[in-house]
Amino acid sequence: MELVCGFYRKISDMFVIIGIMFLGTALGYLFRRITFLQRLNPVIMLTICALLFVLGLSIGANEMIMKNLTTLGLQALVLACAGTFGSILAGWGVYHFFFKAKRNE
Repeated sequence: MELVCGFYRKISDMFVIIGIMFLGTALGYLFRRITFLQRLNPVIMLTICALLFVLGLSIGANEMIMKNLTTLGLQALVLACAGTFGSILAGWGVYHFFFKAKRNE
């Protein structure tokens, strides 16, 4: 029973995180003309780089991950390539269907 409750808790946490992301997107769209928000792009980029660096530190400090790096490497490579390909494909689709037609007009 605890496994089922834990599963539903993880799903509800996921929906809360996705909801927060959509709320941020909606507020960003509503306030997109505010110059202060437009100047945040370099700060956001530095924050993302810092988060990736800290993520790398935590992975490097985790002994279990480092010991199993050879077995996890192929799976990680396949997932990374699939995720990159999917992102490129989705980006191309969004550009093609939403932005390319506007330039032709």
